[in-house]
Amino acid sequence: MADSVRGPEDKAQQIYDLLLAEYGEPVWQPRRSGFEQLIQTILSANTNDRNSGRAFETLRQRFNDDWDAVRTAPLSEIKDAIRVAGMYNQKAPHIVETLEMLHREEGFYSLDHVQGMEPEAAQTYLQSFPGVGHKTASIVLLFSYGMAAFPVDTHIQRQSQRLGISGPRASAEKIKTIWEEALPPETYFTLHVNLISHGRGVCRARVPRCGHCVLRNSCHYVARTGAWSETNG
Repeated sequence: MADSVRGPEDKAQQIYDLLLAEYGEPVWQPRRSGFEQLIQTILSANTNDRNSGRAFETLRQRFNDDWDAVRTAPLSEIKDAIRVAGMYNQKAPHIVETLEMLHREEGFYSLDHVQGMEPEAAQTYLQSFPGVGHKTASIVLLFSYGMAAFPVDTHIQRQSQRLGISGPRASAEKIKTIWEEALPPETYFTLHVNLISHGRGVCRARVPRCGHCVLRNSCHYVARTGAWSETNG
C-alpha cells in the first residue's frame, strides 16, 4: 500500500492533500520582520520555541530595541540576556557578527532587500551569515517574506524518511530539495505547518500513533513494521 501512487510528485501531492484535509490551510501572516526572524531563529537552535522567544524578548528589552547597542555591547551582557535559550557562548557571537555584517554591508538592520533576489540567491546570501544553515535561511524566507523555500526540521525530516519521500538516512538539506522539486512553491507554507502539526501529534519520534495517521497507506514505516495492523489487532 505504501507506494500505490505512481511517482514522487504524485505521492507528495497525495500527502499534501491528506494533511490539508486533516489540518486545514493555515493563514500566512508574517509575525516578525525578516531580521527579527533571523535573530530569533539563531536563538532557537537546540531549544524550544518558548525559550528562544523568551531570549529574544529579553534581548530586545535589555537593549531597548537598539541593535547598535547590541552590536557594540560586551559579549557577556548579550550572553546573560539570552541565557535561557542555551548555547549562549555560540549564539551571542553569531548575533554580533550578523549585526556587524548588516551594519557594514547595508548600514541598517533589515533583510528586506532579499525580496528582490531569486529564492536560491536569497538562500545562499542568508547562509553567509554566521550560524545560519539552510533551515534558518528557509524559515526567514518562507515565514517573513512568503518566498519559495521549504524549511526542514527534525519533525519533517523524520516523516519524510518514514513516508519514503526520501531515503531512510537522507539529510535535511536533501529532503528540502526533494520536496521543493516535487511540489509548487505555493504549497510550501501549508505543507510545512501541517507536517509540523502531524509530527508533534501523530508521527512522533518514539511512539508514532500509526493507527490515527491519515498517511498510513502511503507510509514505508507502516508497511515495513506492520505498525498499522498491530495497532488495530
